[in-house]
Amino acid sequence: MRHGSIPGVHGRVRPLTLLGDSCLRERCEDVTDFGPGLATLVEDLFATMYAAQGVGLAANQVGVPLRVFVYDCPDDDDVRHLGHVVNPRLVATDGIVLRGPEGCLSLPGLEAGTERYDHAVVEGFTVTGEPVTVHGTGFFARCLQHECDHLAGRVYADRVTGWRGRRLERQIGRAAWSR
Repeated sequence: MRHGSIPGVHGRVRPLTLLGDSCLRERCEDVTDFGPGLATLVEDLFATMYAAQGVGLAANQVGVPLRVFVYDCPDDDDVRHLGHVVNPRLVATDGIVLRGPEGCLSLPGLEAGTERYDHAVVEGFTVTGEPVTVHGTGFFARCLQHECDHLAGRVYADRVTGWRGRRLERQIGRAAWSR
């Protein structure tokens, strides 16, 4: 039997911010108010992420320039990781660098081989202000790095170089949502 509520069940689905919106390119501000507004934002992030069938979502992806993200993401061993981080800091990335397929809810329908470390550690706080440390490996490490990038004003496409980057730029230019 499940104890506690399912994340996002009380949230509302917000519109996604798409590439081209300036909110995705600005560094997000630290959260200073750990009150009910933050709890509502986290619930809304979960609801929006689930509605869009994503595995992670940063606050600026719904137009809120605060340092918060949520995740419900498996690692390479298919272990589910579920949670949120407020004011996250990517404190370690190590292991091997792997190029793997990466997409983004703010660049719908696109995907590109993106290089990421296969281990990441993020420190931050919970919605109630308790310290939290999240360790990720494999696909989950990719997710943690991806969401931290969002909060710094970057998207995965910024990391794609060479012919893959040029191809992705062309795809972005042709995408219906980018016009």
